[in-house]
Amino acid sequence: MPLESSPETIQQFIAQLQEKPEREAVASEIEVLQSIYGDDAIQLWVPSSNQQYDLSTTRYEAVLSLPSPHEDVSIRVLVSLPDTYPSTAPPQLQLLSRYIGAFGADSTLFGSILRTFISSANGVEWVPDAVCVFDGLQHVLDRCTAWYEDRISVEAAGALIRADAHPEPLLKHQSTSSPPPPSSVNPGLTDPSPLPDRIKMFVAEPITDRKSAFVGRACAIFDPSEVPIILAHLMSDRRIARAAHPIINAWRCQVGNVLHQDNDDDGETAAGGRLAHLLHILEVDNVLVIVTRYFGGIHLGPDRFKHINQAARNALDLGGFLDAPMKMQAARGRHR
Repeated sequence: MPLESSPETIQQFIAQLQEKPEREAVASEIEVLQSIYGDDAIQLWVPSSNQQYDLSTTRYEAVLSLPSPHEDVSIRVLVSLPDTYPSTAPPQLQLLSRYIGAFGADSTLFGSILRTFISSANGVEWVPDAVCVFDGLQHVLDRCTAWYEDRISVEAAGALIRADAHPEPLLKHQSTSSPPPPSSVNPGLTDPSPLPDRIKMFVAEPITDRKSAFVGRACAIFDPSEVPIILAHLMSDRRIARAAHPIINAWRCQVGNVLHQDNDDDGETAAGGRLAHLLHILEVDNVLVIVTRYFGGIHLGPDRFKHINQAARNALDLGGFLDAPMKMQAARGRHR
């Protein structure tokens, strides 16, 4: 358990280390960590009554704050240094915090922290005779920050999906043709900007995988100038705008003899280009397709592109854009 250690106590600890030539590098490293993270960030450590303590190992606790904008969330990391560190053995880091913010830390996170200096592929490479606790602590901060932000995204996506599935009922005195009184409006929501009358949006059923959700949308377009208006309409909806990747999109529009086209990854690298390729191989023109991805906290790897393409295809199918060209021409004619 950590001691209530003051900066003076830590200085005494550092002085004791400096008396041992083989621990001078450790003492200097702790002083550097204090200068980086603050005097109160490094605390002494002693075992609880039921723990065995190896006197040949130097242990201390680092109390670190996550980077902005999460600096109000802190983590505790136990640093264990064998007597041959840094010459022939790496340090060991252990996450002590059972909770990060409001979320209980899981075994995957604890394990990844323990493997910081064991797996160079997903951790920090250890080089003999080089102090490396700072590099390890920064790695831990990065992992914990990414883990925490994933949990926030999951919580937000879940709330938005629940809101979509269970919209607030109308009050008895309200009708569907008149707006609700100001007192009943949720101030956190804003009305989406209007779409042109001839634009009809087709929204496919969400595809879910490991808590991530992919929602495909498609609509006919008649001029490239309509694209930013439609995307602005979607982004003005808070439920869409708060997704991890709200408007991954691609479009093709034939004006006279010129085919205009473009795409946007919206932060999901290469996703927009894949949607553009989908439209090309399907030979679909005069259409805008958008996929919204709510991140569920578990990385899907290449599967995410499969779901993005399928969500887009589902929306295109729902809107009739995959029908024969003559049917598509008739559909466009109805919107003119």
